[in-house]
Amino acid sequence: MVPDAQHRMFASDNASGAHPDVMAALAEANSGHAHAYGNDEWTLRANATIKRHFGERSESFFVFNGTGANVTALCAFMRSYDAVICAETAHINVDECGAPERFTGGKLITVPTRDGKLTPDLVEGAITGVGVEHHSQPRVVSITQSTEYGTVYRASEIAAIAEVAHAHGLAVHVDGARISNAAAFLGISLAAMLTDTGVDVLSFGGTKNGMIFGEAVVFLDPAHAEGFRFVRKNAAQLASKMRYISAQFEALFGDDLWLRNAAHANEMAQLLATGMGALAGVEITQAVEANEVFARIDGTLIEPLREVADFYLWDERTCEVRWVTSWDSTRGDVERFIEGARRLTRR
Repeated sequence: MVPDAQHRMFASDNASGAHPDVMAALAEANSGHAHAYGNDEWTLRANATIKRHFGERSESFFVFNGTGANVTALCAFMRSYDAVICAETAHINVDECGAPERFTGGKLITVPTRDGKLTPDLVEGAITGVGVEHHSQPRVVSITQSTEYGTVYRASEIAAIAEVAHAHGLAVHVDGARISNAAAFLGISLAAMLTDTGVDVLSFGGTKNGMIFGEAVVFLDPAHAEGFRFVRKNAAQLASKMRYISAQFEALFGDDLWLRNAAHANEMAQLLATGMGALAGVEITQAVEANEVFARIDGTLIEPLREVADFYLWDERTCEVRWVTSWDSTRGDVERFIEGARRLTRR
């Protein structure tokens, strides 16, 4: 199904447009000349703003996209014989076309989980073959916040994972494509969630939360950032006209737009889950904590319901689907979808 420009969908928060404030910031940044490769006023201001959220010791670097952020962040820690421990459902394992393994030269050690979340015990169990030359050496633990299942790690859970990882000499990476949604759900600062819990590096997502493109790699300890500018360039992630990424981040952090966008998307997901979960034949399969709703539905309803608003079929075998709300999802969008589903279930 290829929707027209006015058709609303719950397929992905990538489907939404850019927030008007972001567009205005881009128009403002488009005036006149500016130095290239990040030596501009917008990048300087955006980096300073990120320090205010993550701490003065943090160092941030802007890249084009989420895969680029994840890959370069991992490259900063890994050698070709190293490995990353991650959930089986992790984006770096499922949806990045082998890019992490290609660019790092290393291996992904995947762990099955019920809800997309690693635990200290799961991490501990995956740390094997240390010092054995026949085995890839565990070097990084990567978690996703919020997870690919829309679940959210509490700060204490992140801290516990970091404690185990650091005890074994491993770094902690967070894929934060939807980190803003997690912060909105938890109601705590980014520093409390990440800096204070021992995270080493974060991929901070902007694209899913009101930006056109652009992510940030944020190192919580500047020692880990040493040489990263070369890693970024080597991976083709250094933007010459970086002001167009930086200006978007500046707008996103201005007046807490990042948090308001995420909180709204989360609210719409709760509304969607409540309405759909009340219908016969719909089973919500995961806790709805961010802006994703997972459900099992009657397989005969999938295609007709997609005509109301498109969405992603997560698991063909079990008819589990994913509905994702965005910063621009409206109550009317959600109510129309629920009503469409109600009519179909009454047939």
